[in-house]
Amino acid sequence: MPVCACLLLLHIIEPFLYWFSSKMSISKTSEYLVNRHPLQRLPSPDRRTSALIHLLGLASFLSSFKFLIENPNHASEGFGWHFVFLTIIGLALSTCTFTVGLLADVTLSRRLFLLKNILSVCSAPLEVLISVLYWGIRSIDPHLVVPPDELKIPFHVDLGFHLVPSIVMLFDILFLSPPWTITALPSMALSSCIAFGYWFWIEKCYSVNGWYPYPLFEILDMKGRVALFTVSAFLMAVNIVTLKWLYGRVNGFGRLEYPQAQSGQVRKGDYQN
Repeated sequence: MPVCACLLLLHIIEPFLYWFSSKMSISKTSEYLVNRHPLQRLPSPDRRTSALIHLLGLASFLSSFKFLIENPNHASEGFGWHFVFLTIIGLALSTCTFTVGLLADVTLSRRLFLLKNILSVCSAPLEVLISVLYWGIRSIDPHLVVPPDELKIPFHVDLGFHLVPSIVMLFDILFLSPPWTITALPSMALSSCIAFGYWFWIEKCYSVNGWYPYPLFEILDMKGRVALFTVSAFLMAVNIVTLKWLYGRVNGFGRLEYPQAQSGQVRKGDYQN
């Protein structure tokens, strides 16, 4: 008799148990999708790995700024300070990006996380461009990017300015960020604004200081500068598209069509790796 009563009770509450379990499953899935994009490799914002990466990146960036303050040169007293250099502009933008990222990790704020991702669309390709241009031109002639009378900085400091930022920014976008949605045409527009905006800025600084930040600018005439900044804008746009493609190669591109399922098929994820 007790067995029959238990079976009867189980039969009565079975629909409620099914409804409750389905609600729990939907809730967990929704929470996962809200807190982390399906293609995002590591959790972020997060108070562990993500926060550590952003903290280490900020430590490197701030040590580079500390070096500038402790080792003044002619740019320290000039109009625009060291922000006449594209390297320092990129470093400042990366510092802002990682500061917002660290705040998002600490507070677990989705809005700050979104802001960090927006900033990284500018800062990451710019840092990659700086690394490519600096080390590429330096391999041809170091005096084109570093004046002969300039302070010879230690190699590890040089890496902190011209390589470390691009590496940590790459790690952030590949493993701690959702995929970018920017396409080729907006990429070119953004890159052109940054490139020619910087050109306008250094011409303004030149009108006050009487010198260009890089010796290469002294060598080129107006047509040469137009060509240089046009090529730089194109390279940055290529960087954006390439980083977007690289993200897909590392984390998956996602389905291009709506997921479909047929009766009897084993359930598969909606994203490819």
